[in-house]
This record gives sequence, structure tokens and C-alpha cells, in this order.
Amino acid sequence: MPRSKRWSSGSESGSASLEFITAGLILLVPLVYLVLALSALQGGALAVEGAARQAARVYVQSPDAVTATARAHRAVAFALEDYGLDPGDAEVQIECAFGASHCLTRQGLVTVTVRISIALPLVPDLLALNQSASVPMAAASTQIVSRFGGRG
Repeated sequence: MPRSKRWSSGSESGSASLEFITAGLILLVPLVYLVLALSALQGGALAVEGAARQAARVYVQSPDAVTATARAHRAVAFALEDYGLDPGDAEVQIECAFGASHCLTRQGLVTVTVRISIALPLVPDLLALNQSASVPMAAASTQIVSRFGGRG
């Protein structure tokens, strides 16, 4: 059976593979970037949440407020470093339910909030301001001082 001329590609032979490669790259590059960006944001969210939780736990188990604050900041730094984030960029806020003087009283509530900005990967500095595009992340954790610990 002879080939029909309308099915013969003539000068277009091999163009399907070229079109597939071109379309594949056009679709693949944004998809890879999306995966990179979402993984960076997910890692940041896990880091901030873990840092807040550990800082609150450490705080309520400390003997006094000065030691508690130092231990909470150390716990935040340790948790953020585990995820490759700079602890110096984090903002840590410690609040007590009944004021600062009642932070470590029995069954007192302590809330630790950690905030940090997660830089998006492969995004250059914006307008030469030495700031990269980032997404702010925050997490808070509340713990209760043990009824057997703290001050009466």
C-alpha cells in the first residue's frame, strides 16, 4: 500500500519530539520551582511550630524566669538550626496569662510565639534593597506550669 500524501509529514519529520521537549521544559521548570518553594515553606512552618512548642515546654519546667527565658531562646535557636534557618532572624515573644510576675506560678499559662520570614528559593534581592522575597511564618504554643512545680 502506498503512503498517502496527506499523512506524509515531509519537512516536519522529527518535530513532534522537539515540540514535546519544548513543551515539557516549559511545564517542568515552573513545576520544579513550585516544589522547591513549597518544600522551603513547609520546612519553615515545621521549624517555627517545633521551636514554639519546645520553647514553651522548656519555659514551664524552669526554676525561675531568667533561666526560663534563656532556656526558651536556646530551644528556639536549636530548633531553627535543625532546619537550616538562622536563629538571629527569629522573633520570640513570651507571654503569661496573668502578667509577667505570675509566669511560673502553679498552673499558670505560658504562651511562646515565634516569628520568622522564610526566603523563597532562587529569588534575587528585590530592588537592590538587600532583602529577598520572603513569606512570614508564625507559630504559638501554650503550656501550663505543673501544679507540683513553680511558685505557690
